[in-house]
Amino acid sequence: MLTITQALRDQIVAHARADHPDEACGVIAGPAGSGRPERFIPMLNAARSPTFYEFDSGDLLKLYREMDDRDEEPVVIYHSHTATEAYPSRTDISYANEPGAHYLLVSTADADGAGEFQFRSFRIVDCEVTEEQVEIVEAY
Repeated sequence: MLTITQALRDQIVAHARADHPDEACGVIAGPAGSGRPERFIPMLNAARSPTFYEFDSGDLLKLYREMDDRDEEPVVIYHSHTATEAYPSRTDISYANEPGAHYLLVSTADADGAGEFQFRSFRIVDCEVTEEQVEIVEAY
């Protein structure tokens, strides 16, 4: 199960809404070994695509060095789908290389700017996808 604060959920949805019609992407880092998402890190979709996201390799290297310095790890890796449901695509699955992370997807496909977004979390290990429950809390 992924437990995440309402504030982080709101930031992810706002990022997805702002980047629509392109896919939004980012990371939520947390203290190493805690499994607790704390620090919201929106990233630039280097692909600038409505059907694909790609972290800029330089930005990603900088992020991993920063997380290392802060004794953090990527707890959540998120992105949006702009025309399909919030479920990992074959490409998403093939690029999932953080077995300890929660892969969170937001779909903006059915949202008209004011509607609800699909907000789902998955574990992806060895190309096997398992959906998990998401618990939204006010604070940890």
